[in-house]
Amino acid sequence: MRTRRLRLAVLAVTLGVAFTFATSTVYAAAAKVDCDAVMKELDSGKKVKDAAADLKVSVSSVYRCRRKAKQEAKSKSAPSAVASTAAASAGQEPESAASPASK
Repeated sequence: MRTRRLRLAVLAVTLGVAFTFATSTVYAAAAKVDCDAVMKELDSGKKVKDAAADLKVSVSSVYRCRRKAKQEAKSKSAPSAVASTAAASAGQEPESAASPASK
């Protein structure tokens, strides 16, 4: 009888802890960070800590937005690098490497 009560108590505590963690991740997923606003703050010259405090987000969220913006900028510049490489292999000069006298 005592073992049965102990098992029931352990099960109740386990379910309580699992429910707490499940609802906290849902809340975290619902709280989206406006990365555009974060980047405007950083571009205006604010420090990461100041931007996080002003926008009421965590410092790690600011770093995540900055990393995301850096990756997006890198992916936007990648097609032009591929185009210049393709032009060079075809025997043509890319526009950025052409001398002003040849224009």
